Amino acid sequence: MKKDAHQEQSTVSRRKQYWLFPIGMLAVYMAVYWVAPHRTVNALLESITVLKQIALPLLVAFVMMVVLNLFVTPAHVTRFLGRRAGIKGFFFSSMAGILSMGPVYAWLPFLAAIREKGASDFYLANFLSCRAVKPVLLPLMIGYFGWRFALIFTALNMIGALLVAAMVSWFTTITRR
Repeated sequence: MKKDAHQEQSTVSRRKQYWLFPIGMLAVYMAVYWVAPHRTVNALLESITVLKQIALPLLVAFVMMVVLNLFVTPAHVTRFLGRRAGIKGFFFSSMAGILSMGPVYAWLPFLAAIREKGASDFYLANFLSCRAVKPVLLPLMIGYFGWRFALIFTALNMIGALLVAAMVSWFTTITRR
């Protein structure tokens, strides 16, 4: 009983924290407006421009999360990206990272959602690290730097992704204890 009350209080506390940033930013804009009104309006307009730029990717991420919650069960995620997925999970997360397009901030909510469903930190870190390898840019890289450079660069990126994923997994495991 006591644990449930503590969890409920913690949830209410987190809900209040969601409003801290917008309220804090509003307070900053109001305070700065009195000092430099023209600059404040310009800054607000730039913020609106950035919001317009990220609205579509965030909407796409939201739709992906809805689809994920409707059709993908924790058992699916665990089978492909869980701790025991093995080489299949490594291959799947590598290929998904290489083929993924768009800004990384659009992928982060989606990755957080599949992490909650049971995806391993290893495969999530591998996915994010493999995003540096882009097959569509390979011909351009070969044209500018030569095939030897492009091949070595790509191979080392893949090895680096594996090492980063292993380190992230190891550090997150030891810090949970």
